[in-house]
Amino acid sequence: MTAAFQASLLDLCEEAGPGPLGSTVRRTTLGHGAWIDLRPGWIAGADALFERLARSVPWQAERRHMYDHMVDVPRLLKFYDEGEPLPDPVLEQAKEALDAHYAEELGEPFRTAGLCLYRDGRDSVAWHGDRIGRGSAEDTMVAIISVGTPRGLLLRPRGGGPALRHDLGHGDLIVMGGSCQRTWEHAIPKSTRVTGPRISIQFRPRGVR
Repeated sequence: MTAAFQASLLDLCEEAGPGPLGSTVRRTTLGHGAWIDLRPGWIAGADALFERLARSVPWQAERRHMYDHMVDVPRLLKFYDEGEPLPDPVLEQAKEALDAHYAEELGEPFRTAGLCLYRDGRDSVAWHGDRIGRGSAEDTMVAIISVGTPRGLLLRPRGGGPALRHDLGHGDLIVMGGSCQRTWEHAIPKSTRVTGPRISIQFRPRGVR
């Protein structure tokens, strides 16, 4: 199931960093007050960014208590709290661009960044919503940048129902807003196919995890 990272032939530009947002963002209404925004290929130079993050981020393997057992979290993690410098200037630029684009709608800046390294198809994240803190009771936003090999991100209504799939990688942006964290769930399922590594960068407002 493990494969080396393969760069995209489309990601050959010299200018690295986030592109425009504005009219390039496509919004989809999900229902129950939830929506998602998609901006494919938002980060130019995303493959080089993946390589830098894979090398420089102090990735951590974690264990969590589940069903009376301690289990390995099936991905590597690093959390950057409010005020903590981000590990690459492109992420700082991306946060600034997201803050500017969503300032009126969100009403506050993004404050934290959580990074996940999915090493191959065995790494995953189960169905969940970011419901710790204000996300359990208030509408909020979570912005996710994906670099590396595309992986399927699934969304479904909370409690079950047909799932939507978006394959995200190579600098794609997805923003989950409105009631999405309360009324919908998202997941990165395991894959039995040979799958290269992917890094996701999740920007969240204060008090949302």
